[in-house]
Amino acid sequence: MFLFLVIALAVVVAAVTLAVVGGNDSDGPLPEVAPERLQDPLPLDRPVNRADIDNLRFPLTARGYRMADVDDALSRLGAELAERDARIADLESALAGAQAAAHGALRKQEHGHGEQQ
Repeated sequence: MFLFLVIALAVVVAAVTLAVVGGNDSDGPLPEVAPERLQDPLPLDRPVNRADIDNLRFPLTARGYRMADVDDALSRLGAELAERDARIADLESALAGAQAAAHGALRKQEHGHGEQQ
């Protein structure tokens, strides 16, 4: 019985080894597989919106996510946030200038109106 178990174990080890190595049919132990890439990248032709971020899914690798895909997405999001922040600052500055000009014109009008009476 013991001899039978040893022979069965040897057959199983040989079968697993041949399955991994692949015999003489291939160039290497396992065929090369193209790395999984990001299925739905962020759009290049328009600004990123909330739905784009919600739908963003990174492919898994042996140790988590592909660093290049995550770095690209974070870089793109950082650039767009910086662009939006600059645009908001410009608009707030223009609004403050317009409000100051309107306030100044209102004061001039009030002072001019008071002199005519």
